[in-house]
Amino acid sequence: MSLLELKGLRLVAGEQILVHDIDLSINAGEWLTVIGESGSGKTLTGSSIGRLLPSGVSHVAGQITFKGQSLSALSEKQMNQLRGKEIGYVFQDYSGVFSPFLSIGKQLNETLQVHYTWGRQERRERIIQALNDVSLPAERVVASYPFQLSGGQLQRVSIAMAMLLEPKLLIADEPTSALDWITGSEILDLLIRLREKTNCSILFITHDLKLARRYADQIAIMREGNILESGKAEDVLTQAKHPYTQKLLAAESMLTYTDPVIRTKRGE
Repeated sequence: MSLLELKGLRLVAGEQILVHDIDLSINAGEWLTVIGESGSGKTLTGSSIGRLLPSGVSHVAGQITFKGQSLSALSEKQMNQLRGKEIGYVFQDYSGVFSPFLSIGKQLNETLQVHYTWGRQERRERIIQALNDVSLPAERVVASYPFQLSGGQLQRVSIAMAMLLEPKLLIADEPTSALDWITGSEILDLLIRLREKTNCSILFITHDLKLARRYADQIAIMREGNILESGKAEDVLTQAKHPYTQKLLAAESMLTYTDPVIRTKRGE
């Protein structure tokens, strides 16, 4: 059974269909990369899973099933419990995610209080350890406010939280787009470490075909709200069937060298 399954998902804004009845699935421990240009519907698809759609966008048809349970049947309270503990997110932009009025340490502590019965000292020790694990100066970061940290540091904080909560599914939406190449590579390495530690599934959303080569078991190509092609990474990248995918691969080969497909499963 798939960990996550989308069947006939349709998202609309008014009368405009933004995502057209798509099907997607991801198994436990799998890395699925969704590739698409701006406006393809890839971010909306990821947001719909945790009921985080922007105002004006609605999920009007299709089912989202997680661990065999329809998410549509859950109350908002149940979804709040599910987000973070079972379904985690790593975003591109953290401007609206962390409160500017609370320190990072306080926000992490409050999140742990929602999901665990650990005492204050144990929560602090686990937070410090998790921040150290993602190569952050833990004591300074817990006392800092979000505006005092860089985008890359905030990404690391979010991954540290995922290490603490150990979600079964982590949705990473363009997590490296606003970062320099070196920092972005370090963030991706942390995602691999997280998967190795927790066996979580990763839904990785990007516009960058090169990242799909390095970090994917499965690939889905999106354009204008449709999934044009999907399958095993090596099959899509070496035996593309849809003309749009073929054009993407041709354009990539003209701009840069072609990397080999690098699998990210443990032991490979």
